[in-house]
Amino acid sequence: MIRHLAIIMDGNGRWAKKHGKMRIAGHRAGAETLDRVMGYCRDAGIDYLTVYAFSTENWKRSKEEVSGLMKLLGTFLKSKEKSLVENSVRFRMVGRRDDLPKNIQKAVAALEKKTEKGRFTLLVALSYGGRAEITDAANEIARRAAAGELKLPLDEAAVASFMYAPDVPDPDLIIRTSGELRTSNFLLWESAYSEYYFTDVLWPDFGKEEFDAALESYSKRSRRMGGR
Repeated sequence: MIRHLAIIMDGNGRWAKKHGKMRIAGHRAGAETLDRVMGYCRDAGIDYLTVYAFSTENWKRSKEEVSGLMKLLGTFLKSKEKSLVENSVRFRMVGRRDDLPKNIQKAVAALEKKTEKGRFTLLVALSYGGRAEITDAANEIARRAAAGELKLPLDEAAVASFMYAPDVPDPDLIIRTSGELRTSNFLLWESAYSEYYFTDVLWPDFGKEEFDAALESYSKRSRRMGGR
């Protein structure tokens, strides 16, 4: 049984190139795929879906692409409010909020507030990096320790409480599309014992058949968590 699924949504740019389109068209197609996958997750009884939408390294891309992505994100946040509420989906962001444009920060906060009672949780990683998350946690621990608010040393559970979404269970399965075989700085702390599923399918082409194949693969795994 998968409670938390995470996905590295890779291949939008290659999909666009394959179809002779601009890169932003690939990102739009990827957003449509996310809509479908949320439905698959709810039907499968999954409680949490975390998607890697924009990394801390993605700010290095061309200004044109970054601007296009921010506009697409703004459109997504505004256009999905009704459907998220109707489908009882709770929207949450994980990542460095202050990196985002002010209008996006406000839109994110507004959508989080309006969907806070949803039963299924969609976590979108924006300006996110696993190393950045651990660094931010370490800095906050150091600050509180210096202020006398924490007693050291801390155990792993205490450190985990400083991550971006400490109330969310660690992902059971992480899917990466497009054939790349790396974690790309995604959920480094939380994925210590996650299972991985890699597929050559580009994210915009990721459908029910591949989703079911990933879950079938997971069902055959033996998760020992280092116990034996």
